[in-house]
Amino acid sequence: MAKRPDAAAPILERYGPHGNYVPPGGWDRAARGDYRLVKTHCCFCGQQCGIQLKVQENQVVGFEPWEDFPYNRGMLCPKGVKRYLQGPHPDRLLRSLERTPEGFQEISYEEALRIATEKLTAIREKYGPDAIAIYGGASMVTEKAYLLGKFARVAVGTRNIDYNGRLCMVSAGTAYKLALGVDRAPNPMSDVPETEVLLVLGANVAECAPIATSYIWRMRDNGGRLIVVDPRMTPISRNADLYLPVRPGTDLALLLGMLHVIVREGLVDTEYLKSHTTGWEAVRESAAKWDPETAARVCGVPPDNIVKAALMFGRAKKAMAIHARGIEHHSKGVENCLAVINLCLATGNMGAPGRGCFMITGQGNGQGGREHGQKCDQLPGARSITDPEARRHIAGVWGIPEESLPGPGLTAQEIMNAIHAGEIKALFSMCFNPLVSLPDARHTREALEKLEFFGVIDFFLSETAQHADLVFAGSTQEEDEGVIASSEGRVQKINKAVDPPGEARSDAKIVTDLAHRLGKGQHFPYTSTREIFEELRVASRGGIADYYGITWERVEKEYGVFWPCPSLDHPGTLRLFEDGRFYHGDGKAHMQVTEYRQSGDPPSSDFPIYLTTGRVVSQFLSGTQTRRIGPLVDLYPEPRCEIHPRLAGQLGIADGDWVKVTTRRNSVTVQAQVVRTIRPDTVFIPYHWPGPRSANNLTHRTLDPRSKIPEFKVSACRVEKTQPPADLSGIRKAETGIAGAVPAVEGRL
Repeated sequence: MAKRPDAAAPILERYGPHGNYVPPGGWDRAARGDYRLVKTHCCFCGQQCGIQLKVQENQVVGFEPWEDFPYNRGMLCPKGVKRYLQGPHPDRLLRSLERTPEGFQEISYEEALRIATEKLTAIREKYGPDAIAIYGGASMVTEKAYLLGKFARVAVGTRNIDYNGRLCMVSAGTAYKLALGVDRAPNPMSDVPETEVLLVLGANVAECAPIATSYIWRMRDNGGRLIVVDPRMTPISRNADLYLPVRPGTDLALLLGMLHVIVREGLVDTEYLKSHTTGWEAVRESAAKWDPETAARVCGVPPDNIVKAALMFGRAKKAMAIHARGIEHHSKGVENCLAVINLCLATGNMGAPGRGCFMITGQGNGQGGREHGQKCDQLPGARSITDPEARRHIAGVWGIPEESLPGPGLTAQEIMNAIHAGEIKALFSMCFNPLVSLPDARHTREALEKLEFFGVIDFFLSETAQHADLVFAGSTQEEDEGVIASSEGRVQKINKAVDPPGEARSDAKIVTDLAHRLGKGQHFPYTSTREIFEELRVASRGGIADYYGITWERVEKEYGVFWPCPSLDHPGTLRLFEDGRFYHGDGKAHMQVTEYRQSGDPPSSDFPIYLTTGRVVSQFLSGTQTRRIGPLVDLYPEPRCEIHPRLAGQLGIADGDWVKVTTRRNSVTVQAQVVRTIRPDTVFIPYHWPGPRSANNLTHRTLDPRSKIPEFKVSACRVEKTQPPADLSGIRKAETGIAGAVPAVEGRL
């Protein structure tokens, strides 16, 4: 069993509290232009904005706008502007690490491969292949996601592989597949300026996908109207025509109320429903009991405003809906997304410019990262792993017997639950930080302690990696080459800017080398990610996410290609369903009844307040990267608890006071931020920080029964004024990584 001493201590001694990075020749040399530019994309959110990295002597030293790239036209958010600062950070892993009783010690790459091979082989022989689980990441290039799925099923033989995208938008993906037959946004973002009414639900666009706001403002400039649904008055809400401050966990009641009004007022597109959908009568009947007064009692939005929203949406000639984690991170997240789709279909708003729905991807390759095999129930091409024809095709491409291909496995949270229960004995993880990302962090920490072997590939020693037995020094995005798929389904090219430093290796090389050591080298003949992509094209051929007609050259020449793209002469599919056909066998959309149910952690007299979680503009996901970038830390240095003045007054709390937020699982102590931009029955804590102030100490492990996404967005809590933590300086230091955040330097840009 893995021992867990303070393995980071020797790393602190080796790296120490380094000062600022200075590139070879100094910053003056970089400012004079002694560098080359590499066109690539931002490593953070799913918008994947184009950027040009300045490279000098194998070091990224700055950036230039890429004004030709059509999505962002040179615009970048604070994270994109400062992303280059992570490369020289002194916490960067340069060599493989092995845990010892005294902490981590550096070992050679070959020794790390030997240890991983021996451990995985021994556990597989003793317990069987399904006692090993694989975690992947949704920020990796698609080639690595494909490779990891193949590695799990061919080299290890386990069915248990999943990825951190399970915590992102699988509720939306599940809903879109159920209703529309395909897991992809039907419209490009360029359709937004053309719409007359835009409904934004649970999407803090300005902070989580800032460049997307430019499309919304263009829609407003064209006379379009904006409706925003959120418990918090996020930045775009302040310019909305109608803001609906929904009670956390009750979005479905609001949407059913809107559909009720649309039916009542005769705003349904009957001809469209008859020609292009099935299931409408059952959906209409299910909305009949949700009159605005009934919906208002549940969702907390005044009935008159529910009516206003429905009339605005239903009367528009063109209407669109955008949604994100705010309606997806729920135990009924699939139903929430289905209700949005039902609203669009009922009004005929689907498959045309300015008419449709759009799911905003949270992670850099959240779209491409789930299409090609690292998702527990999916094979390359977005094929179902239980489909006999799909299994035959993939087995043929991989050169293995069909019967040796495992079936569907456990999802990300279910894997951690199985580790905790002693059913899974080994975990191999790449670019996933579950100790910060998964709900109920105490449960996750206890599970990691029980593993007989835990191996990690990463480029920083994340909070989760500090529990590992073995850590491979992996690669950052600028050290990789491959493709990603943006929120729009646009396949884009990541270009390699620099080589991995020290003895770090490309993630793809590590996985490939390990597959060879496990005796499956004949199935992993790759010497480059380009070779992986060429196999991926063939593997995806004929699938829903068909990449066969996409090449690296096309992607660069055409500024991205929208999938599906089944042949080299196919233009790509900018907009799904334009021909009126959906991706089900009958060519129709299958509308689904959405039944309301209570969230998994309801308020009570002991826990009377709603807690919701989310992002801030300067941080990203578990913060492994952004908490190490000084200028981003400066924008939002530590987690705070947003609380309405009315609730703060009732509890005797002032702005800046320390408060203890307690749920049925744990407590965290943070400073209060008294704001008028949140419901008086709700508090908000961002989730980017680790340790005792991690928001996911508070959240619960209730899962959506179909998507298996945890219910991050609503927990019952109580809030009380308290004293600051005793070791506050130590906590703050730990939250910015081992060596701390690298500060900005004048003239870097």
